[in-house]
Amino acid sequence: MKMLNLFIVSDSIGETGELVARAAVSQFRPGLQHTKLKRFTHIDSLDHIKEITALAKDQNASILYTLVQQEMREAIVKYCKEYDLECVDLIGPVINLLEKKLDEKSFEEPGLVRKLDEDYFKKIEAVEFAVKYDDGRDPRGLLQADIVLIGVSRTSKTPLSQYLANKRYKVANVPLVPEVEPPEELFQIDPSKCFGLIITPDKLNSIRRERLIAIGLKDDASYAKVERINEEIAHFQKVVERIGCKVIDVTNRAVEETANLVITQIQQK
Repeated sequence: MKMLNLFIVSDSIGETGELVARAAVSQFRPGLQHTKLKRFTHIDSLDHIKEITALAKDQNASILYTLVQQEMREAIVKYCKEYDLECVDLIGPVINLLEKKLDEKSFEEPGLVRKLDEDYFKKIEAVEFAVKYDDGRDPRGLLQADIVLIGVSRTSKTPLSQYLANKRYKVANVPLVPEVEPPEELFQIDPSKCFGLIITPDKLNSIRRERLIAIGLKDDASYAKVERINEEIAHFQKVVERIGCKVIDVTNRAVEETANLVITQIQQK
């Protein structure tokens, strides 16, 4: 069986080129027997291209390349012709087709797809974090969070957490109830990443009454009474003072507006 030597040349990490190479080779050698695949990554100069093609000549290798810059693609073709090497452009024809189809010039910026992937996975990670550490489920999340939200019930902690998570922030939130001692972790975090959410008693009374009706209960339960709400807010204020964190009044404020205030504060840290 003949030995097959393939060089994968990329201006990024070379993952795409290697996947294509493996897919093609597997049609002849499913176990990649007698096959050498060598990646050359983050190639960013014409000198690198010349060195790699010279090495390919010495090792009798064929070249597969994914280079988004036209100058680099032209250089590798030039040197491959000089050294009588076989080479295949895996991305150039697609870029050329799209430029013609869209009547636009490509960015010619290496690694863009990877940057997009990383951003996407960061968002997913943040959303999963917000779900896991919602409503004080696990106090350990407070130490790992980018942002911590605290407040009495029905102050939009969960929707705000989810909104911020979609902005790639890891958010944990803790409901404050007079009968339950706040977790110790809450007093170990940097106060500048903690935000207390407060709302006027009248507005909170209205929201809680609507909530009780929505779940089929009477709206005169203790949960919705102004006396109970005032007690909870007094407890909230004591906790906030102990932490030393910023308080945001969310009365009649959209989640997006509150989120912008939080993000502004975080970015000023």
